[in-house]
Amino acid sequence: MPENNGTGSSTRSGTDRSWLDRFFLIGERGSTYGREVRGGLTTFMAMAYIIVLNPVILSSVTDVNGDVLSAPQLTTMTVLSAGLVTIMMGLVGRAPIACAAALGVMAVVAYQAAPVMAWPEVMGLVVWQGIAIILMVVTGVRTAVMNALPHDLKLAIGVGIGLFVSLIGLTNAGFVSAGDGGSLLQLGVAGGGGHLDGWPILVFVTGLILASLLLARNVPGAIFYGIVGATVLAVILHYALNLNDQVWGGGVPALPSSPVSMPDFGLLFQVDLFGAWTSAGPTTAGIILFTLVLAGFFDALGTILAIGTKAGIADDKGQMPRVNQILVTDGAGAVAGGLTSSSATLVFVESTAGVSEGARTGLASVVTGALFLSGLFFAPVFGMVPAEAASVAMVLVGAMMMMHVGQIAWTDISVAIPAFLTIAMMPFAYDIASGIGIGIIAHTLIRTVQGRFYDVGWLMWLLSAVFAFHFSMHAMGL
Repeated sequence: MPENNGTGSSTRSGTDRSWLDRFFLIGERGSTYGREVRGGLTTFMAMAYIIVLNPVILSSVTDVNGDVLSAPQLTTMTVLSAGLVTIMMGLVGRAPIACAAALGVMAVVAYQAAPVMAWPEVMGLVVWQGIAIILMVVTGVRTAVMNALPHDLKLAIGVGIGLFVSLIGLTNAGFVSAGDGGSLLQLGVAGGGGHLDGWPILVFVTGLILASLLLARNVPGAIFYGIVGATVLAVILHYALNLNDQVWGGGVPALPSSPVSMPDFGLLFQVDLFGAWTSAGPTTAGIILFTLVLAGFFDALGTILAIGTKAGIADDKGQMPRVNQILVTDGAGAVAGGLTSSSATLVFVESTAGVSEGARTGLASVVTGALFLSGLFFAPVFGMVPAEAASVAMVLVGAMMMMHVGQIAWTDISVAIPAFLTIAMMPFAYDIASGIGIGIIAHTLIRTVQGRFYDVGWLMWLLSAVFAFHFSMHAMGL
């Protein structure tokens, strides 16, 4: 008689399996219902900071008319867009990939677009970004780019993203910062003289140690328990020592007066699709749109490759199942982000936190998306998780993503140099797309000098030219 693994996922095949198992391929990917739920919850916990961070960044910037977006409205739109798009990713892409306001695109929106156009016009360009991404998928351009990247470069992208994620986590936790006295980085917060100091650092270190020890013992849910443990400690310290709210890096671990708040949908559909082309001019609007597409395209490309490799659901060439559906959903997320004025909602590399907890299917994404939607009413509860606690997941995920570095052919100089530049430039430039672009250019030039021009492929040459133009735009005054 067929056995059941005891966690809700049956090992039976064919029609004996539940429709949920057959739809998400839970058994085929060696997962269980418990792992998917736990993975989706862990991914949400690792991403929850965006509920606070996105409104803080966008509401702090004035547009060309001096208008400011409402932080409460941005909170509603951030969780609405992230929740709907992540559920769509689970149902359509059927992959353990969550989506939320992309940090790279958010920076372009806030600091490049808003100063030269009104907020509705900015979000109109974000909508066009999503449309462009969808067209690139439909025409096969995006899949062709994924296929054109050499396998070793794909591995390097995943490793580089791991370092980048770890650096973000360490920075958000206040464990490292811009250095005093001219050094690039230092231990502790800025102005701290290179020393670790303060109770929030203790919260981060405690959560990191707890999660690391649990991981070493192969305890399921280790990262999630580390986040919860750090949050509980933060709440205790906050009240016991009467700490000021400003000591925390983001998200104050204080019990809210009410766990429930009503959502404000005032920013929904506040978008102007064509105004940017006249107010800022076609050249400026075109360059900003090009930058948005480039940032979103390659950030998502690298993230999808990294998640597929980490989850073990990509093939030996780095190809993901249902990749076209995943990419179309990513493009739809950018459209949704523009329509909600929350910036482009794209795939999030923190999804690897859930993958590390066993997530292998789209069911985990449905769980994550549902938790985001609950933020429409329970935002005060999610706001209790301080950045120091959420950063535990980012650092440990980065460490685990580094495990693929040994698969790169480091003895081949034509592989080693592009791979190293790809890995190093993501954290050094603080940008995933820059690392990918520099790696692509290095690969193309080195292989050509070696007399392997035709091995490179025309698409890699085209990508090299696009990135070369991108990197030189500022120098050319564009």
